[in-house]
Order: sequence, then structure tokens, then C-alpha cells
Amino acid sequence: MALDGLVTSALVHEFQSLLSFNRIEKIYQPEADEIIILLRGQGKNLKLLLSVNSNYPRVHFTNISKENPATPPSFCMLLRKYLQGGKIVAITQPNFERIIKFKIETLDELNMVKSRELIIEMMGRHSNIILIDCETNKILDSIKRISFDVSRYRQVLPSLQYTMPPSKNKYNPLEVYDFEAFHVVLLQDLQYSVEKSLYHAFIGISPLVAREICFIAKIEGDMPLSQLSTDALHRLYKSFSALFQRLQSHDYRPYLFLDTNHQKYVDFSIIEITHLSLYQKQELSSISEMLEVFYRNRDAQQRMKQKSYDLRKSITTKLDRLYNKVQNLHQDLKNAKKADTYKLKGDLLTAHLYQIQKGDENAEVLNYYDENQSILKIQLDKRLSPSQNAQSYYKKYNKAKNALLEVDKQLKKAKEEIDYLEQIVINIDQSTYLSDLEEIHSELIETGYLKKRVTKKSIMNFKKTGYLKYMSSDGFEILVGKNNKQNDEITLKIADKDDLWFHIKDMPGSHVLLKTTGQPYSETAVLEAAILAAYYSKAKNATKVAVDYTTKKNVRKPKGAKPGMVIYDSYTTILVDGDEKSVSRIKQIL
Repeated sequence: MALDGLVTSALVHEFQSLLSFNRIEKIYQPEADEIIILLRGQGKNLKLLLSVNSNYPRVHFTNISKENPATPPSFCMLLRKYLQGGKIVAITQPNFERIIKFKIETLDELNMVKSRELIIEMMGRHSNIILIDCETNKILDSIKRISFDVSRYRQVLPSLQYTMPPSKNKYNPLEVYDFEAFHVVLLQDLQYSVEKSLYHAFIGISPLVAREICFIAKIEGDMPLSQLSTDALHRLYKSFSALFQRLQSHDYRPYLFLDTNHQKYVDFSIIEITHLSLYQKQELSSISEMLEVFYRNRDAQQRMKQKSYDLRKSITTKLDRLYNKVQNLHQDLKNAKKADTYKLKGDLLTAHLYQIQKGDENAEVLNYYDENQSILKIQLDKRLSPSQNAQSYYKKYNKAKNALLEVDKQLKKAKEEIDYLEQIVINIDQSTYLSDLEEIHSELIETGYLKKRVTKKSIMNFKKTGYLKYMSSDGFEILVGKNNKQNDEITLKIADKDDLWFHIKDMPGSHVLLKTTGQPYSETAVLEAAILAAYYSKAKNATKVAVDYTTKKNVRKPKGAKPGMVIYDSYTTILVDGDEKSVSRIKQIL
């Protein structure tokens, strides 16, 4: 669900109880659309995240550490200038909108108190973070500048007066005090269904909450509003009123709804959503924790997908060319396999030269090599003599014979390149930090697939994050490489000779190492390591995946092989499910 007015209201209440004595220590901008504010007060530190990501706008406390750019963006520098060292004195939600205003007081050069508001508007692609001067109500700057070219209705630029986003003639549900007011507001437009009418008529109501109001009132949400009876309208108001009475008395709890089949959170709410009974309900300790857990993986995956776009496009382009090359080579191979036919025709023409005249277009000769002594019809070039036609077929034979060897060599080389680049695509998918992409980028330069750009700054200077670590149910450490350099590291440097090494069978995938530390390993540890090898591979989320495993002493890297490429023998194969549900049961070590 979107972060609606109800969740925003609960967030404001949560912030008000925790931020009243906090001062702003540091301000960072790790992403173009994201601010992190470090707060200190009452003997503890808090980290406040403000994100205006188009898909996942939100604000909440966070424990996630993010990589910051070496040079802070200009908006971050402006916030540091005006807000660092300041104190948050008020937090409000205007008109039940998806907007939170943080009023911050700081001292200027003359030790005079100055008040400014940091405003976050969480409205999809129109989301923004804006800093205004409280005395003049003028915008000092914003994380997204909105000019007249972008919007004719509302500009967000330095020195302009701050105005609220248009409400689209919606009404504040907290100001609807009786049935008559509810009736008038809801029935002002009869073109929608009951459910759509609720979130089109009232500010801050999301489709999820509208469906729940209808569900509690025992009304079909997709029923046309015009067909709603008076009795049903009263039930709808009763359900609506009860919900907002609970909200105003701060009677809410943060819930996540989990699809247990796919181990994926499908929604969140600050009230119990009874119509989502098919999903497992999890109660969290705070609104911030609810939002952090729900958005953490979604946001990270989306950002990595955006940042890896150019790298992924370059690799997929090369893969497409290789796929076409292999297709053409197979056609060449098919043609080259005619070599024996060419030799046969050359031999038969030589044996029957006396029967053939120059200018003949075909020759019908006895095939001595056929047990049935059949007649073979051979096409001739009438411009050539009989002897020259025979020599022409011998030339084709020699060319085809040489082509067989060359095509086979080229096919093997192309297959190796495809395996390597498909592994790179998997590595990109498994990247969780910019440093992971940096390692892949560096590797592709070293292997000659990318050119080093002297004029463009690379994504260097980030701390290396390293391979993934898991712990089996019975206490064995399991290591998983996220890219080829990490694969080589865990296989060639970290692994002891008796550790167990895992890899998906005949597909690109991560190297997985089960550290035995000289102890007898269990079937459980082997099964869980194999599940990780299946999950971190091209067969991710598939069932009945074949995974090979052997001791490290049976794994070796051929001379001149690309990063991550090894060969192994004396292995055992096990079938496992490589889905998220299976992996979620294995404890990851952070």
C-alpha cells in the first residue's frame, strides 16, 4: 500500500513522543532523493530517514547504514548550513495530507533564534523535501526543483512562497463529525464505486483502508455508489467513524501482512485489516520498524537496478551478439558436416572422367561406395572441365574439413564467453552495494569486456562489502560469493582442502562454501548449503534444482581461466528447492 494519511498521522504521533528533546547532529544525502538526519537527545542517538523515491516515498527512523558520496550534494550542504545544531520543536501533519512538517529552531550568527520548516511531501512521483523560512514562508531550496516547465500549477523554487499541494476538492475525514456531513461529501460524485468514492472524496484514505471500511460495513466495494441503500450508507458511516475515532485516540498498531507461500510482505497498516485474512499478520513494535522492514528490500533492489542499468545493458548486448554468433556457427557446422559428401563426389568424378564432357550441367555416375551400386547425380559447373569439377569438390572437402575444426573451436570459445557473461548478469542481480558493482566493473575491465574511461569518475572509494555469510541450523558457517572475485576469494583463498564446495549443476551461479573446520558435517548443513547454491544462481526460485558438491581439494582453476571459472570432479549431486521460502529459514550473519 502507499503511505497514506492514517500512517502519516501515526508517524507524527510517534515522532512527537521521541523527538521533543532531540538536536540535529549530522545531515547526509546518500541518494539523490534521500536525506538522513542524525539526532541526539535523552542519552540516545536516532537516525531519521526522509525519502522521496518516486515509488517508495516515506519517513521513518532507520538502523540501515548507507554509503555517502565523497562530495555532499548542494541541498545537503544547504541543510547543514541552516539546520545542523538545531532543535526540532514541532512536528505536524497539515490537513491530514501525506505531508509532515518539522519545525526546527537554530541560532544565527547574532545568537538570534531562527525558525525554519523542513517539509516532506510523500505523493508518489510528486514527492519532495522542501526547506522554508518560517518568517517569510519563502522556499530556501528543495531536493527536487519544480519549474514552470514541469508544473504550471505549483512551482517549487528558491525565493518563491511555499504553497500546499492542491487537495483536488477532497475533504479532511477528521472534520466529518456526523452522518449528514459524510453523506453530503460521499455522494457529491456518483460516477465511482463505493470503494473508489471513499478515497476520491476524503484526504489520506488509501484503497486498502477504503476496502477495509467497506468490508467492516459488509458492503461490496465495487458496488456502484448510486446503488447504495440508506441502510448500507449508515453502516458505511459507522465503519468510517469508528476507524477515525480510533485514530484520533491513537489506538493503532503497526502490522505487516506476509504471503507465506512466497515469503514476501504484501502490505502494511496501522489498523488490523480483516479482509487480508489469507495472509499472515505480524505485529511490529513501532511504525518506523514497520516501514523499514516493509520497504528495506524493495528500495534496495530498485536502487541497485537503476544503478546497474548501464552495466547490465552492456553485458546483455554482448550476450545477444554471442547468441547470434552461436546460431550462425551451428549453421556453419551443419554445412561443414557435408565434407565427406564433397570427397565422395570428387572421387566419383575422377573415376568417371571419360564419361563427362565439358559443358555438362550434371553427371550421373555409378556409386562404387554404395553396396547397392546406385546411380548418383552430381551437379557440375559447365564452365569447368570434368577434371576441374572434380578438383572443385576436393577443395570444398578440404575447406569443410578445416571448418569443422575451426567451428568447433569457435563454438567452445563462444560457450565459455556466454557462461561467463551469464554469471556476470547473476552477479549484478545479487549486488547489494555500489562496491559490489564496482568489483564487477573492475573485473570486466580486466577481462577486456569494458574499456576504462579516463574522463569519467568511477564508483570507487566505497568500502568493500565482501561475500555473504550464513549459519546452518546446526552451527556450520556457509559462505556465498556475490560476484566472481568473491567466488575466487572463498574458493581459492579461504577454503581449506576438506571444506565442502557447492555449485549449481551446468549453470551459472555463486560458489558456496561449507566451512567444516575439520568436523564431520551434517546432512542438514549440506542441504542448507545446497539450497543457497541453488538460490544464488540462474535457477533462483526454481524447484528440484541439481546442485553438485565436493571437497575443496577436488576444485581447481585452469590456467588462464576467467575470474570465477573453475573445474571440479569426484562430486555428489543433490536435488533441492532454491526458492525464497527455503532460504529464509537459513540464518544470515550480518
